[in-house]
Parts: sequence; C-alpha cells; structure tokens
Amino acid sequence: MRKSKICILGGTGFVGQQLAARFASLGYQVLIPSRRPERHRELLVLPDIQLKRAGSLNQDELNGLFSGVDVVINLIGILNEKGNNGLGFQRVHIGLTRKIIAACKHAGVHRLLHMSALNADPKGPSHYLRSKGKAEKEVLGVESGQLHVTCFRPSVIFGPGDGFFNRFAALLRMSPFIFPLACAESLFSPVYVGDVVDAFINTLDNEESFGQAYELCGPNQFSLKQLVEYTSQQLGMHHLVIGLSPGMSCLQARMLEFIPGKPFSRDNYASLQVDSVCSTNDLDELGIHPTTVDSVVPGYLAQQSTRGRYDKYRQLANR
Repeated sequence: MRKSKICILGGTGFVGQQLAARFASLGYQVLIPSRRPERHRELLVLPDIQLKRAGSLNQDELNGLFSGVDVVINLIGILNEKGNNGLGFQRVHIGLTRKIIAACKHAGVHRLLHMSALNADPKGPSHYLRSKGKAEKEVLGVESGQLHVTCFRPSVIFGPGDGFFNRFAALLRMSPFIFPLACAESLFSPVYVGDVVDAFINTLDNEESFGQAYELCGPNQFSLKQLVEYTSQQLGMHHLVIGLSPGMSCLQARMLEFIPGKPFSRDNYASLQVDSVCSTNDLDELGIHPTTVDSVVPGYLAQQSTRGRYDKYRQLANR
C-alpha cells in the first residue's frame, strides 16, 4: 500500500526537521520547501526526503507545491515581527494560513495538520496569540469530508537545538552573576519535541482527531524564574536570578526589542501575561507519556557548561 506524500511547511526548522526524519523513517515521501535548500543538506541523507526551492509561498507557488500531495503540515510561525503593529503576525499566521487552505482545496489535499500555540485566542492579550487564534479558527472552520484538519497547541517546546533553553543559555553566558528577568512568575509546562512529533504522527490517520485541537504539555509546571535558574545550574554558573516588577518588565521589553535578534519584546511581554500551561494535557489522550525536562535538557546543556568545556579542552590536550 502506497504511503502518503507529505509536504511540511517549516520543515527545515527545529520541530520540522525531527518530524520530517520520523515520517521518512516510517516510509512516507516528504517534500520540504525551502528558500535555500543548500543550507539543509543534512536532510538529504534521509530516505524519501525531497528539498524543493521555494520563494515567498504565494498562492500560485503553493498550488504547485501541493500538486500530488496527500497531507500538508504547516509549522510556519514567528515569535516576533519587525515592527510592533501586528502586521507581520497577520501576514505569516493568518494570511499564509488562508493561502495554505486555498491551495489544499485547489490541489485536492485531504489532510491538514496545523501548528497553533497554547493560549491561541482571537481575543488574546498579544498580537502573537490573537493571530495564532484567528489562524486556528480558519483551519478548524474548513473541516469537511474533502479536507480533514487537526490543530496542535503546545506550550514551549524543548529538545536539542531548541530556542528556549538554548536561548537562555546564551543570554546567561553573556551576563554577570546577577540576571534580571521579566515576568519571572509566568508559568510554563515545557513539552519535549519528540512528544510533539509523536502527536502529529499519532493523529495523521486517526479519524477521531478530525476537527480537533490538542493541548500539548510536559508533566510538570515551572515558573520562568525556575527554568532560568535551572538552566544556569546546568551550565555550572549559578546566577542570581532577580524577578522584575511589571513596570520594570515592560521597560526591559521596550529596550530589548531594539537589540538585533529581538530577544524580548512588548508583544512577548503581553503573551506572558497568560500562563502557558494546559487545562487538559491531550498527550495522554493521544497515548503519549509526557517526557520530563530532567530526562533530556541536562544532556544537551552539559556540552555548554563550564565543566563540559573544561573536559572538552582536557580531551583535546591529551590527544
């Protein structure tokens, strides 16, 4: 029996690469559009993965990309935009989603899996959450006999190469002993990237998942301060993490959004006013046992720790 052909938008990203590798290992044909395929040659060594050069993903290009495709997975999203008016979020999250839906209908795609976000809500406190909520509503609104859809709402995703623990590790390495932290009491339930990948795979052919949105969280809740302190400890640095007041948190956001890479913004601050924890962890419903932070994070942060770097240099010296 022929396996489905899957197009993964955002397939060169953190979640996308692991998802593509898993689907390829299961015998699926995987198509990954990319503006610069030559930068992702590590994907080409995997069986049944095709990287295809793509531009701005306009309607005509998406129509062509989806020709002969059975399943489309949309992982494309941004945490920050160039400006502060929400137009970037609308273009990427809402505008692109509408084009994807139209292209799925045009090409006869029968399955669409969409990455949303925990707390996605058209009336949410930030441009990010509002745009994610509106995009999710668009996707769930097209569930039909011709196109079956499923959305996923993860808390912050962790794993080797993530943008959460690794980002704080980089900031901590550049910081003195004291680390001022905005929104320190905001809560998270970090979810392992492998569990998120399993959620996509387990719902692919599951008719009970049609038209559903699943909240994905890890087994534990942590404040942002606890997670940053944990990262510092794993690095062997033991910073003093000081939580900032709401006013100082907002001021820090105003300052950091002008730094290249925009490590923190006023829109991020607004998003953090809602705890990123699940009301019901749907990993259990999908037959997935949530992975703990402790079982994964120390392994990849150890390579960045003071002790880890010392051991590396000692090994080089003894060669």
